[in-house]
Amino acid sequence: MSHRVVSTDAKTADVLTTADWGGHEVTVEILDADQEVDLAGAVDGATALVVDAGTQVTERVLREAAPGLVVRAGIGVDNIDIAAARELSIPVANVPEYCIEEVATQSLSLLLSAWRQLRPYDEQVRAGGWERREQPIRRLSTATVGMVSFGKIAQRFADLLSGFGCELLAYDPYLDEAVADAHGVDLVEFDRLCRESDVLSVHAPLTPETEGLVDETVFSAMPDDGVVVNTGRGGVIDEEALAVALETGDIGGAGLDVLATEPPEAVPTDHPNVVYTPHTGWYSEQAIQECGTTVAEAAVAFLDGETPRTLVDESWISG
Repeated sequence: MSHRVVSTDAKTADVLTTADWGGHEVTVEILDADQEVDLAGAVDGATALVVDAGTQVTERVLREAAPGLVVRAGIGVDNIDIAAARELSIPVANVPEYCIEEVATQSLSLLLSAWRQLRPYDEQVRAGGWERREQPIRRLSTATVGMVSFGKIAQRFADLLSGFGCELLAYDPYLDEAVADAHGVDLVEFDRLCRESDVLSVHAPLTPETEGLVDETVFSAMPDDGVVVNTGRGGVIDEEALAVALETGDIGGAGLDVLATEPPEAVPTDHPNVVYTPHTGWYSEQAIQECGTTVAEAAVAFLDGETPRTLVDESWISG
């Protein structure tokens, strides 16, 4: 029996088209992200739908296309209507561990760039200048770094920071304190995190609880030279409030790999000490291979009548 796997994820296209499908006859169709397509029509009859972060898997798509399995080729599943999938008994899997090292490194890179004000200095030198800016810079070892959510990426980020001598805090209401202790991190309430963090690093997924969580109240509580880093999801930060906080001097800089709308029509702020990257924190050649392989493994498990190892909600196992 032949099976169709339809994918909107360009990064894993080469891996999926050459994957080992465990003896199953599988045809892989890669949808062109630059073309307008009716996703439900394109997926109709497919055994599995593989999606990137930008593909919205709505209730309509799930009802009309009825794929056997949906696989998010990445970690976050905020672009998939999980409630509808559960109602329709369509299992959803993801790739929860493929870019931990990469995103943690991106977080550190953005932190260092904004803290050391590399972009303003770079622009000055390119324009022919060679002067120290009036804006002071403190030693990073004197800073407290706070993390919003403390999953595996944030844990790796904390490990990378361990050699810098910073005090490390985290807010995560779903985490066992022993996990934070193992990484040298103090688990604190959100209000304290905002008051005491010189650097606030966002690692949270986008949920109704986290949407707009980092807002003007947070920026007001931070020190004037504070830095905000976001490699989680753009919608966790109130971008209008961030722009105001930067312009009024409530905080000193930001490093953003994710934005509320991607790609944006315009960036939230032109403040000189903001570094943007186009949601590339996940990227490395090894990460792409790992992601594609894990996607294929989930599909093979489904075809074999087994539970995919990376099923998002294990309650679906029993219906």
